[in-house]
Amino acid sequence: MISAFALAFSLALLPMAGIADPVGMVTGSKKGTYYRFGNDMAQYARKEGLRLQIKPSAGSLANIDRINSKENAAFGIVQADVLTFIKRQPKLQDVARRLRVIFPFYLEEVHVLARKEIKTLRDLQGKRVSIGRDGSGVWLTAKNLFKILNIDVAREEHLGTDDAIKGVLSNKLDAMFYVAGKPTKAFEPLTRMSESGRQDILQLLDGVHFVPITEQEIFAQTYEGDGVYLGPDDYPWMKEKVPTAAVRAVLVSFDFSKRHTPYYRQRCKQLGMLGRAIRGNMGELLKNGHDKWNQVDLEREVPGWRQDACSRELADNKSGKSYRDGTKIQEALEPFFR
Repeated sequence: MISAFALAFSLALLPMAGIADPVGMVTGSKKGTYYRFGNDMAQYARKEGLRLQIKPSAGSLANIDRINSKENAAFGIVQADVLTFIKRQPKLQDVARRLRVIFPFYLEEVHVLARKEIKTLRDLQGKRVSIGRDGSGVWLTAKNLFKILNIDVAREEHLGTDDAIKGVLSNKLDAMFYVAGKPTKAFEPLTRMSESGRQDILQLLDGVHFVPITEQEIFAQTYEGDGVYLGPDDYPWMKEKVPTAAVRAVLVSFDFSKRHTPYYRQRCKQLGMLGRAIRGNMGELLKNGHDKWNQVDLEREVPGWRQDACSRELADNKSGKSYRDGTKIQEALEPFFR
């Protein structure tokens, strides 16, 4: 990882591309909401003369790493709790200090599927828990929550979602983490199980639940909890609402507001163009974009993050508007995971 000073020096030496050249935006997997959001933005950015190159990515930490490199990756979508994580890394503190929020996006709820005996997050102490792939957003959130609550699990697993769910159902795992905007298709197998009518399968389903997340230490940092829950409207197999935490997806960049080099001036101008494109087309994004645009409030502040200046001070806000608008068990489970 290169230092912020070295990065700034190297960027100042880069040849200046034309304003019409594509600007890279790192997102998430091609099947995910980050990538779709990026493509939605690219459509309206073109109207402002800004060409966005939407790039798939392995997740939030990978996006920070790519922004902090010589790659054409000026903007990136990350989970807001990535900042809390990298502030704890001595080699990344300069990077954290330079990051800015361009826009806050939608909430991604924390899903902790666990055996029924796990009543709170602290009950994960000494347990077997899957926390997603190394470096993924799920992994990052789980690590943050463990740090905040001083939880030391007995064994961390890094399984894919289907394997993790099957592990909890078959009691090979005590819990698994997943972070995504509800309702997520990841838990559709549980709905199919609930509709199967098979007593053996229903008994397995009755042995698990989503863990309520109510620990106040969590909400003192980057996580949101007011009115955040998982319930039968989201997942029909659930019997009641369960409070949880959520982390906001945010669009970020470095701070280019000082505009002391040609590169910084160009990036600041591009941020202004992006700001105009999104603020001026929120109505169209709500109508034609991903459903999650309905959860976006462009004026919302994100705890712990500083707002980008270029996308605000250079944007034409006249028409801008804020919208809120056991193995045998695993074999028996296979038909529900397709």
